Amino acid sequence: MHIGRTAAIVTGGASGLGAATVEALAARGVTVFALDLPDSLGNAPAREGVHHIPTDVTDPAQVRAAVATAASSGVPLRTVVNCAGIAPSMRVLGKRGPHDLELFAKVVQVNLVGTFHVLTLASQAIAETAADEQGQRGVIVNTASIAAYEGQIGQAAYASSKGGVVGLTLPAARDLAQYGIRVCAIAPGIVETPMLATVSEEFRTQLAAGVPFPRRLARPDEYAQLVLSIVDHDYLNGETIRMDGALRMSPR
Repeated sequence: MHIGRTAAIVTGGASGLGAATVEALAARGVTVFALDLPDSLGNAPAREGVHHIPTDVTDPAQVRAAVATAASSGVPLRTVVNCAGIAPSMRVLGKRGPHDLELFAKVVQVNLVGTFHVLTLASQAIAETAADEQGQRGVIVNTASIAAYEGQIGQAAYASSKGGVVGLTLPAARDLAQYGIRVCAIAPGIVETPMLATVSEEFRTQLAAGVPFPRRLARPDEYAQLVLSIVDHDYLNGETIRMDGALRMSPR
């Protein structure tokens, strides 16, 4: 699908995977609407063709308003990439007692329900655009994780939320096929993002050593490159693609 002179929405667009995706899409001539929390957007660099919209993906009204802004940009909304997410850690049963239920619900609310909010509301806007000569109207790429398959100790909430994103992908693709909208997901391995900024260099080296090949952490721009590949490849639909260097996570 050609995306020149079109619009895109990227959630979590202020940093990490989202910021790299915003940059890659903007380089293609796409008008990009980067959605993120206000505090995060305050640190995001200005870029031509990129519009920052303060948005909490767990708030349907805010998502609806952001989608409406993107849909009224003067070019068709064609691409949506869901990168917003959180990854707190807590054991099902730890030294301080059972897993906090509010924390579990929050992780699912942000990572899964937030993704669903954006997917459903954006797909409505995309469905109202004119299709191209192949009947295509858009592509939605969600972010899962290899934790959906091999969740580690302390990742019960995170793995559950990302497993939900994997489970959402195929039925969403089937639901939206009649509108010419494809849906895929990417399941990254360990990526060098701000989430890893708090750990030591020694620990990052240990993480990289566990990756079969290439023996390093993934880069956000590699995620963005895969997003563009999915957009470009018209026959990719309903699939979750692992981007992990053949890594299979150990229990801890």
